[in-house]
Amino acid sequence: MNVEISEVANLPTRHGTFKMQSFKEKLPDGCFKEHLILFTPEMPEVPVVRVHSECLTGDALGSRKCDCGEQLEFAMHFIQSQGGMLIYLRQEGRNIGLFNKVNAYALQDKGFDTVAANHQLGFSADERTYEMVETILNHYEIKKIRLLTNNPKKIESLEGVQIVERLPIVIEPNPHNEAYLAVKREKMGHLF
Repeated sequence: MNVEISEVANLPTRHGTFKMQSFKEKLPDGCFKEHLILFTPEMPEVPVVRVHSECLTGDALGSRKCDCGEQLEFAMHFIQSQGGMLIYLRQEGRNIGLFNKVNAYALQDKGFDTVAANHQLGFSADERTYEMVETILNHYEIKKIRLLTNNPKKIESLEGVQIVERLPIVIEPNPHNEAYLAVKREKMGHLF
């Protein structure tokens, strides 16, 4: 894998100060994806790790249609208290991109659930991949983790690392994302 790695910088947040580093991944088509890593200055032997895929609408704009922004906030707070790492992967809209995600949202407004909307656009329910995670964890020489996730695909996809414990992220549903969370549980096998 062709990857450039940035310097380490400090990032003070409302959850505390993290160290920050970026991994610039060169894709086969010549384009790049720039992933962001936040980690606590003190890393336990078996750190808490959250693999979080980009969600502009939830993470930055506060969308109530998903639980992504709340999961990110929960993860940053939890990691700061326990010690560990947030791996922020640039895989917007389960890796269908922002343009297609907006089109999927429009289909959801017409009654399609999140999986059916992706299928209508010619995508699988989840297009994300996690090979980059192994590259990142290898860079930091992390061999064992406590994985903060509800997604069984992440558990199955992470190779080269021992998952000592799966830690759930419990977010209270709201009227805008109740059906979405039910579909993640029923059609995508998400754990809660």
